Amino acid sequence: MTRPVLRVAVVGHTNTGKTSLMRTLMRDVRFGDVVDGPAVTRDVEGAVLRAGGESVVQLFDTPGLEDSVGLLETLDARRGERRLDGLDVIREFLDSVDAIQHFSQERKALRQVLASDVALYVIDARDRVLAKHSDELEVLGRCARPIVPVLNFTAVGQARTADWRAHLARVNMHAVAEFDTVAFDLQGEERLFEKMRTLLDARGEALKLLMSDRAAERHNLIRSSAGLVAELLIDVSTFAVVVPSDAVESARNPRMKDLKQVITRREQRCVERLLALHRFRAGDVESGELPIENGVWGFDLFSPAALRQFGLHTGGAAATGAMVGLTLDVAFAGLSLGTGMGAGALIGSAFGLASAHGRRMLDRTRGLTELRCDRTTLELLAVRQIVLVRALLRRGHAAMDVLRLKGKLVDEGRIRIPRDVLRVLANARVHPQWSRLGVPRSSSGVSEPARRDAVEHVGRGIASLLEDGFASAGTLR
Repeated sequence: MTRPVLRVAVVGHTNTGKTSLMRTLMRDVRFGDVVDGPAVTRDVEGAVLRAGGESVVQLFDTPGLEDSVGLLETLDARRGERRLDGLDVIREFLDSVDAIQHFSQERKALRQVLASDVALYVIDARDRVLAKHSDELEVLGRCARPIVPVLNFTAVGQARTADWRAHLARVNMHAVAEFDTVAFDLQGEERLFEKMRTLLDARGEALKLLMSDRAAERHNLIRSSAGLVAELLIDVSTFAVVVPSDAVESARNPRMKDLKQVITRREQRCVERLLALHRFRAGDVESGELPIENGVWGFDLFSPAALRQFGLHTGGAAATGAMVGLTLDVAFAGLSLGTGMGAGALIGSAFGLASAHGRRMLDRTRGLTELRCDRTTLELLAVRQIVLVRALLRRGHAAMDVLRLKGKLVDEGRIRIPRDVLRVLANARVHPQWSRLGVPRSSSGVSEPARRDAVEHVGRGIASLLEDGFASAGTLR
């Protein structure tokens, strides 16, 4: 049996954030026009929310109520001495020439309210309570539909939340929801749906299904984000370039520059995929305390500024911004690079030319070594993505201003990557064939499932950090 779709009208005064609410509930930055200026919605626009593979809620964005004072006076005058109730007067009025000629915007909005199961009355909580708002509530109350007042923009300091709640209680509207369309809060969305359910009785089952689906969607979003970050970290931790041993200290080494560029491009692909996964465009996240501009990290991954920005500290090459490490196989640290071709033959025999260890040892006998990112850079890569994902999880799809974090950039001053994640990344270094950043130099015989296991292990660690941050991090502005 097909479940009836719940019809929800989104109404309110002009410029209170009705379209913004639609965008945030739909997770769609492209719905309608959102501008900081006069109202732009002139017609009713619909959209569907799906859950469990079916359509469960139909939202209708309506034009703003521009002249509620004049509208209420007109309705009262039409009622006159007749014993018509408010709903009959409104229905009669909507078919009148007066409504078509003088109240076209209000007529469209009221028609949609009457055709819906419930209405969300969106309020800009920064506004003072005025007569026009009282008249709007009076008119909507006469439509004989459940009304849920939604206090928008509550995350800003100028919100008059207490004033609005007091006024709404005086007009007998107690099922009030606070839901900021810019600083997104999943729990706030759930409370909004719960308020609607309390007024809808059996029809609220659609909202129950939607809430369950949204919670699962958020969980999957976090896991998918963590998976993208894990792929990045495995790719980078296993990637290396071979350079002469006497050139590794040179900051101008062209191979060092190549390595930086490859890793930077790989991080950028991860950023782009995260933005797309969370249904944001590159230009939706701009510079603020979070150093991203048009989807591009503003801080050089290898710069001291980036380390300081994210609360990381190191010494040596990383601190000077030259490069963050060269890796030599610890198992053979006592072997001199000048051992010669005799040792090379012995190594080749022992490990086989197809062995990663054997190829590395042969490189060392030839005066070559591997240049790669060290642990500090891998931590920085991980932290930067975690900060970005946490920000995206709290950004409403109606947000238009610069993304800013309240207080410190990183919760508790620093995000600490779990030791087991760092251990997996360290162990992955001996498997250069796992990296998808270049042509593999060798094959150690480790199968693709081993790489997937490493990615999954790292992903679980990153997901736990994202879950913790989602539950405890401060409010975004």
